[in-house]
Amino acid sequence: MRTVPLGTTGRHVPNVVIGLMRIQQLDDDAVRELVRTARDAGIDFVDHADVYGDDLHGCERRFAEAMQLSPSEREQLTIQSKAGIVREGPYFDYSYEHLVSSVEGSLRALGTDYLDVLLLHRPDALVEPDEVARAFDDLEAAGKVRAFGVSNHTPGQIDLLKKSVRQPLVANQLQLSITHAPIVAQGVAANMAGEDQALTLDGGGILDYCRLHDITVQAWSPFQAGFFTGVFLGSEDYPELNAVIDRLAAKYDVPPIAIAVAWITRHPAGMQVVLGTTTPERVEGAAQGSDLPLTRAEWYELFRAAGYRVP
Repeated sequence: MRTVPLGTTGRHVPNVVIGLMRIQQLDDDAVRELVRTARDAGIDFVDHADVYGDDLHGCERRFAEAMQLSPSEREQLTIQSKAGIVREGPYFDYSYEHLVSSVEGSLRALGTDYLDVLLLHRPDALVEPDEVARAFDDLEAAGKVRAFGVSNHTPGQIDLLKKSVRQPLVANQLQLSITHAPIVAQGVAANMAGEDQALTLDGGGILDYCRLHDITVQAWSPFQAGFFTGVFLGSEDYPELNAVIDRLAAKYDVPPIAIAVAWITRHPAGMQVVLGTTTPERVEGAAQGSDLPLTRAEWYELFRAAGYRVP
């Protein structure tokens, strides 16, 4: 398992992460098998959020109940969670009170004294950066959160937070897959007249921005064709792409899911891939893409096969 820097923390973390947003209905044995498979593959980084599960903190609680981590076992894991979504609204809330109470709820549910990483979960249009800064300062001073980041934020939104927040923002969790790659594609097609792919949206250049500012990109939904429109692996909607994936999988003697992971991990930004599967075999297969040496030609062939324009 290849590791990458986690922002400016000085820590190196695996470039594949196990996301636990779907575990609430799993029994203890299934949760433990999922995590054990990940650990055996070198994945010691788990991703949570307060809104994951049927009830608030549901998946965090299920994880803690099943794992029953000892203090030494807890130290061996990097536990990341997210806050900011009010599901009952639905709306977003980056107020001091909401962020602090959400973290405290996560800590109780997880049975731990601290989060290794806290991400702001999608932008809040009503954000007041000074309130976020106060929440971060108090959570850090109390030892409840060790590092901070964001999710789905644009360069401008990050810069706005940084006017007040003194802690480095070490991660930005963004949707990315071979078929859902606007953060990559708009750079490749820059200044191409008449090409939608060339349009600069949402502040533009978020991938380059994160690289320039030492913010680790975490790719969520790495197998989704679009915005929760189903997976592209094996889909009849992507015959050309799957033909290339299958050929490369045979060449490298890995399952197709590893090629989908490798397309992301091959990028020099040093991104993390956040898996959402609850199937241990898929975790094991995906982990094989951690350090797969796709060539430039193979990377661009996959990109073209997904329908993106390469001049």
